[in-house]
Amino acid sequence: MRPSHLFLAVLVAAVWGVNFTVIEIGLDHFPPLLFSALRFLVAALPAVFLVGRPKVAWKWIVAVGLVLGVAKFGLLFVGMDAGMPAGLSSLVLQIQAVFTAVIAGAVLGERPTRVRVAGMAVALAGIGVAAWDEGTSGPLGAFALVIAAAACWGVSNVLTRKASPPDSLNFMVWVSTVPVLPLLALSLLTEGPSADWAALRALDWQGAGTVVYVAWVTTVFGFGAWGWLLRRHPASAVAPFSLLVPVFGMSSAALFLGESVSPARWCAAALLVAGVALTSLPSRRGRTGKPFDGPVGGGNNAAGDIHDEGPGPRRHAGTAGAAGPAARG
Repeated sequence: MRPSHLFLAVLVAAVWGVNFTVIEIGLDHFPPLLFSALRFLVAALPAVFLVGRPKVAWKWIVAVGLVLGVAKFGLLFVGMDAGMPAGLSSLVLQIQAVFTAVIAGAVLGERPTRVRVAGMAVALAGIGVAAWDEGTSGPLGAFALVIAAAACWGVSNVLTRKASPPDSLNFMVWVSTVPVLPLLALSLLTEGPSADWAALRALDWQGAGTVVYVAWVTTVFGFGAWGWLLRRHPASAVAPFSLLVPVFGMSSAALFLGESVSPARWCAAALLVAGVALTSLPSRRGRTGKPFDGPVGGGNNAAGDIHDEGPGPRRHAGTAGAAGPAARG
């Protein structure tokens, strides 16, 4: 891989890692489901008019859009809004590789090798350490929501393997058209029209910037560049760079949000990254397809000192009792 291509791979990992911090900031401006809906709306428009017609059947676009866009990102944003720290979210979400392997085994008949099984065990041990650490410093309910988001990501990875999109950017842009209306409807039902309207009326440059970043930088640029690399290099050469995402995620959260990282969390990070690396190793027979696993940032909540009781649910700009958006970056 050329130095310029190496730089691009690291840059995409950095963009996806920092995305968790940006979403954390954005959640101070928007209710989580509204924020997620805006993310997909801005990602889809006007890009949908520039990428050409869909190159896979609509059933796959709708299925991935609902599972990835509505379920995965809805759970992730709500979980982070409820108190899951941005850095920890960037780490825990990588357990999607284990869910992908398990679901692919059940649905696609892919039998994991002993090395992959060992990798799953190591990754699950890392999740156990992270859950124990979070249980002493933050809300376990929010932690569980992010785990559920990772499971939905695993389902969407398998659906994407079945779809086999020839153009990842084209596919992601069209997928982004699906979640907008369902997320808006869920936001109106659960977060309330008054909260949504108040957040939109209070929109400032920082809030708008977070939407642009998660939509255009993370989704359009990130997936476009990742797909460009995959078309020029083997997946086995590109995929390992995604393991840098939690490194950038935890580092940016510490730098911009003041999140501290306990020794237990470093241990969890080492176990999880090692486990995901083993789980992601290609099989000798090459039976497994590559997952559509650019961490879309994912991902993303208030940090604070993780040794405290942990952050609780936030109030959003313009909602009753809110003191206005908190600028954390």
